[in-house]
Amino acid sequence: MRLKRLPAAAVAAAALALVPAATAEMMHPELGAHLSGMGETGVVNLTAHSKGHRLCWKFQLHTMHVLGATIRDKHGMKVANLGHMYRAKGCAVVPKMSLQLIEEKPGHYWVWVATKSHPGELRGKLFAGMAHM
Repeated sequence: MRLKRLPAAAVAAAALALVPAATAEMMHPELGAHLSGMGETGVVNLTAHSKGHRLCWKFQLHTMHVLGATIRDKHGMKVANLGHMYRAKGCAVVPKMSLQLIEEKPGHYWVWVATKSHPGELRGKLFAGMAHM
């Protein structure tokens, strides 16, 4: 019996059909950040729920008079609000595209925590995984 050779393009197409999309493999549903600034510190852990476009968080901060928190890009543009007012723990609906970008490339985004004295006083770069004090 003689074996037929398939063209390289057919083999590559068959292999790609078996592998999930690259973005699906690179999604990071658990994110963390070590926060610091103005002599204060803290951490935040985020869990992304892409099905409902929700982002849940849990802050551990060593500062007072916190007003709110946001996720911002490298230019300081707001990508997502973590609630209307500060709460140490909660969830918010985030635009689908924003959530997808944050999950795919968490290192391109920062968490900013605003206090009564300073907007964006505590900041920390997001990373895949959980943050610990």
